Amino acid sequence: MVDLSILKGRRILVTGSTGFKGSWLCSWLLELGAEVHGFALPPADDAPLFRQLRLDERIHQIYGDIRDLDSVQAAFQAAKPQAVIHLAAQALVFKSYAEPKLTFDTNVGGATNLLETVRLTPDLSSLVFITSDKCYRNKEWVWGYRENDELGGADPYSASKAAAELVFSAYCESFLDTRPELITAVARAGNVIGGGDMSDNRIVPDCIRSLRKGEAITLRRPNATRPWQHVLEPLSGYLALTCGQLAKNRTACGAWNFGPNAENIETVETLTRKVVERWGSGEVIVDPASSNLHEAQLLMLSNDKAKTGLGWRPRWSFTQVVERTVDWYAQVGAGEDPIGVTRRQIADYVGTQA
Repeated sequence: MVDLSILKGRRILVTGSTGFKGSWLCSWLLELGAEVHGFALPPADDAPLFRQLRLDERIHQIYGDIRDLDSVQAAFQAAKPQAVIHLAAQALVFKSYAEPKLTFDTNVGGATNLLETVRLTPDLSSLVFITSDKCYRNKEWVWGYRENDELGGADPYSASKAAAELVFSAYCESFLDTRPELITAVARAGNVIGGGDMSDNRIVPDCIRSLRKGEAITLRRPNATRPWQHVLEPLSGYLALTCGQLAKNRTACGAWNFGPNAENIETVETLTRKVVERWGSGEVIVDPASSNLHEAQLLMLSNDKAKTGLGWRPRWSFTQVVERTVDWYAQVGAGEDPIGVTRRQIADYVGTQA
């Protein structure tokens, strides 16, 4: 793993800090001794992790909307960040069908506000701009998408992520690439699971809700295949890029995929039955009726560039990913401190041989 000690004492601004990935990232940065600043909307009802981890007390949190340029600029002025990791987004495919304008306003307009603020911030050294594996035009092929493959999207969420990539590229080529003190990168990952996620219409949170209620888990598309990875896997990639940029390594720029190895590609049904097995009880029902909404059956990333260019490697197998995820919910549900459980899993991940 990349030496993350360079982050100690550094001022890091995380947008989207109150979300699932943002909460895990802020927790890891705190473990590394960083001075963590967050910018995001207050946690939604289906996003309890930020408050479970008491991050509102442990980081410098500013509540604001990425769609409001003045709020973004005020957050930068307050944090005076040396590095920015941009996670703020409308992150759900299903919600993008219900609220397409909100999705584009957040994922494209918000990205523009972020990049405009970066353009006007002279002392920034590092920007890691997170999009999604769904930024690629999905052709349902069986090999992983590479960083130079075609962008695009059939649904509002995917299209918004592809559009955000174009905005990022335009700002970099027009304004940011000529700044000697600043290094920028865009990172793509997807199908992230882990403890604390309670979002609607996501397979693991739906499973946990059903298991806690003693209800059967009903699967909408059991044969959809996904490359499952624990949330700590892509976060380790984002941190590796940030460290490289702070160390003035100009190869830590451009586009990067952070996906699992091929062994972690499994169907939704396999994942669900593994969750039930680890939980110790539960029933799985396959619903033959399918949704009319478009959703990719197969999408995976090539992680070859990250392996060769950053020395990054996925660390946890599919079984380990599911076990750590289910254990987090079970242990917290049994009354353990979420901060302690999260710290243990971060330490476990760091100590795992890649």
